[in-house]
Amino acid sequence: MATLEVGVLGRIGRSARTAPEPLLARRKPTRPRLGPGRSIPFGIAIGPVLLIVGWVLGSASGALDADTLPAPWTVAETARDLIADGRLQSNLLTSLKRAAWGLGLGVVIGVVLALIAGLSRFGEALLDGPIQIKRSIPTLALIPLFIVWFGIGEEMKLIVITTSVAIPIYINTHAQLRGVDSRYVELAATVGLSRWGFIRRIALPGSLPGFFTGLRLAVTISWLALVVVEQVNATSGIGYLMTQARTYGQIDVIVVGLVIYGLLGLFGDIAVRAVERRALSWRQTISD
Repeated sequence: MATLEVGVLGRIGRSARTAPEPLLARRKPTRPRLGPGRSIPFGIAIGPVLLIVGWVLGSASGALDADTLPAPWTVAETARDLIADGRLQSNLLTSLKRAAWGLGLGVVIGVVLALIAGLSRFGEALLDGPIQIKRSIPTLALIPLFIVWFGIGEEMKLIVITTSVAIPIYINTHAQLRGVDSRYVELAATVGLSRWGFIRRIALPGSLPGFFTGLRLAVTISWLALVVVEQVNATSGIGYLMTQARTYGQIDVIVVGLVIYGLLGLFGDIAVRAVERRALSWRQTISD
């Protein structure tokens, strides 16, 4: 898809260069008046910064009860103590490994299932129904069954994260794949592309916009699933740290864990957006 789009745009560009010079001189590049406007530098940080400012003002003025929500400086001091004794780093590393493995496996499984269901009527008949059933069942509802099947070890935690991640990847990639223009399929058949060539040059590039939408959801869902599984008989991880803190009434430690989860989700989404912009640089949208 990208190759085809670039080719079309290239031809358009060459024809534009042959246009009369006075006509080009009269045109001025302008942004669509009805679009979202120019991008704001570091705009994604404005909302979180305002949230922190409101938290600081609420704590300093006494509007927020310290026993209900500790002040930011209290949370920062607790985080410093956790870093000093090494507990935060070790538990964070464990959580990152679990989330990375679950996310990686879920992405691979979701893409493979989307290709099978998107490029084959038989594959769709076989896979799409069970996946839609899984999509309607919350992950929390499956955990008791997974514990019976796989125990309470790392295997169960990894399966919960992987199955949670694969669903949004499949749904969005499959939908975008089925939306590929049929003219590109006909063109691929005309030039004699093999099945693998069609997947590599048409199907995969054409499904990229949906894949990245699913990936952004999957990154967030991987952290949500991690929060749940690390509170099920875990002995390490940020969720375990928060569970221990709940037992001893350490609200500041719980808030430290929530802040870390929030930051991981935010920076994960920023990273996916950056990769998406680079991978889909050929696409012209209102966000450009």
